[in-house]
Amino acid sequence: MRYPEAPRLDLVEDLHGHSVPDPYRWLEDPTDPRTATWTEQQDALTAEVLGALPLRERFARRLEQLVHAGAVGVPVWRGERAFSTRRDPGQEHAVLRVREADGTQRVLVDPMALDPAGTTTLDAWSPSWEGDRLTYQVSTGGDEESRLFVLDVATGEVVDGPIDRCRYSPVAWLPGGEELFYVRRLAPDRVPTGEEQFHRRVWRHRVGASPDGDVLVHGEGSDPTTYFGVHTSRDGRWLVVSGSAGTAPRDDVWIADLGGDGALRDFQVDVDAQTAAWVARDGRLWLMSDRGTPRWRLAVADPAEPATWAPEAWQDVVPQQDDGVLSDVALVDGPDGGLQVLAVHEVDATSRLSVWAGDGSGRRADVEGLGVGSVSGVSAPPEGGTTAWVGYTDYATPPSVLRWDAGAPTALESWEAAAVAGDVPALTVVETHATSPDGTPVHLFVLSGDGSPGTPRPAVLYGYGGFNVSLTPAYTAQALAWVAAGGVWAVANLRGGSEHGEEWHRSGMRERKQNVFDDFAAAGEHLVAQGWTTHEQLAIMGGSNGGLLVGATLTQRPDLAAAVVCSAPLLDMVRYEHFGLGRTWNDEYGTAADPTELGWLLGYSPYHAVREGTAYPAVLFTTFESDTRVDPLHGRKLAAALQHATSSQAPVVLRRETSVGHGARAVSRTVGLAADQLAFLAAHTGLGMSQKEMRQHADRTRRI
Repeated sequence: MRYPEAPRLDLVEDLHGHSVPDPYRWLEDPTDPRTATWTEQQDALTAEVLGALPLRERFARRLEQLVHAGAVGVPVWRGERAFSTRRDPGQEHAVLRVREADGTQRVLVDPMALDPAGTTTLDAWSPSWEGDRLTYQVSTGGDEESRLFVLDVATGEVVDGPIDRCRYSPVAWLPGGEELFYVRRLAPDRVPTGEEQFHRRVWRHRVGASPDGDVLVHGEGSDPTTYFGVHTSRDGRWLVVSGSAGTAPRDDVWIADLGGDGALRDFQVDVDAQTAAWVARDGRLWLMSDRGTPRWRLAVADPAEPATWAPEAWQDVVPQQDDGVLSDVALVDGPDGGLQVLAVHEVDATSRLSVWAGDGSGRRADVEGLGVGSVSGVSAPPEGGTTAWVGYTDYATPPSVLRWDAGAPTALESWEAAAVAGDVPALTVVETHATSPDGTPVHLFVLSGDGSPGTPRPAVLYGYGGFNVSLTPAYTAQALAWVAAGGVWAVANLRGGSEHGEEWHRSGMRERKQNVFDDFAAAGEHLVAQGWTTHEQLAIMGGSNGGLLVGATLTQRPDLAAAVVCSAPLLDMVRYEHFGLGRTWNDEYGTAADPTELGWLLGYSPYHAVREGTAYPAVLFTTFESDTRVDPLHGRKLAAALQHATSSQAPVVLRRETSVGHGARAVSRTVGLAADQLAFLAAHTGLGMSQKEMRQHADRTRRI
């Protein structure tokens, strides 16, 4: 292909004794005239390549139906009001609703009403304990720079805000709805240049007052990358603050008696563990923790008695399980009045529900009725009651809500189902295991129309493998559209995720990151060996940390797959900390400032692994210009490097979007992106195409 000219700098840095070339450093700067010209030429090339894809319109039509399926969020109860989100077919964004005691519902926040252009997203929301007021946070253009507002629920009137610098800000209300705790960054003029995204603090705010007068609660002297969490008890006596530096899998926890001196006291500080803590209506301190239990447990202590805060003094309510990872809990009243716990465990990335006695006397029941799917959350009124609500999804079911009652503890019933737009294709899910080179079994979900390898066919292998993220079954329009076209879609549960607890996570981070790439390659080889596909029909796909995954895979194993989609990727692992939120990830990956850790990073950094004369597969990079997490420069640099180096006829193209970021987006933008990605993979794996069509497409590509 005729790729845009990209001058290669003779730039080689000596970093801790390593000679590190960086020929495309200039592409880091979007204001550089060379970058602007190169980007415009890439846009033209990509438009030509994508415009020639035979199945793009067919995928767009199918995705238009499947993506517009509805979605229902788990209700959050406050008093007699229930707050939840819902998106119906045809809506670009979900709306936030309130359900009144008489069952009537009304919309409180509609992103499209705020911004008809569809670029505003609802980032977070939190009702007061009484349900009379609600905070909500919105951002525009994909920047995720949340602005916080306070709404009067009865009238719908905004009574406070906007308060800026509230990105990733949890909210904890005090009783009465007049005051709240929240997290806000320091003003830019109070932090060093280049650190405006960091330096968070916990504040106490009075509704309607200027945020300039907020009371500083916590955060001075903390690591600049620290994220904070806040919880209050229903009676307003207890405040729990948590903090973690970046994405480190450990947190500090402090507790304050607001009915006493209000001082925060150390509960868990400088401990290599994660603990979520809150004081429930029974007055006990509830602790969901991996401290000494990497698959997590639920325990209790006394918030007023520091002697009970030591882990050996905790009383287990849901002990660590051998076969599952505890992921969520809800406290409910049993039929006899005693407190019970509805617990969610993940077993091979599939959710299981069980009921436990609140006094620690053990398991009461297993809940039936869940398929190969995921519980997205469980919720119960904080004032008590025998009912809980369960969010559920699987590969063919959009996010919906089920109802559980202590009177029938083994059963679930539908509470609110999401509408499906169009026909969901016939789908069979097969669970299987690949074997990584070190002998580790790697679980896969394999989706197809018939559930049998049979004749090899085009397949997409999707993965993530990082940041303790578990890839559990979920309604996925792209997967359904691919299967409907006759393909296979596989999801690999790689090390680095949380599928098997914190040990599984840590076996795929830092110096052990290569395990993730080995797992993924093994999953691809397994699909071929089992007869699902061939290397010539295999595609790999991932985004964000998953973009790093497929970037490392295509540079380490260019023979593994025929096509790659690498979305919002992290690819220059030597300089990633200098851009976006990269600085917050060095506990996951390591830092180039340390000689040993630089060696880890150079061992797999995709940008630095490109070799001239290698036949690389077809690659589609998709980046988002307003992405404030992973800078689009990563995609630009590796695209230029591969275009220069590859010896194959397979195209390497860069698709970029403006006014969208790393996270939520309008549904119509999702359709366009997904259609391009699937059509690109189909063209280079042969999905839905005759031999004649494949030859015609190859000829058109060669002429570009």
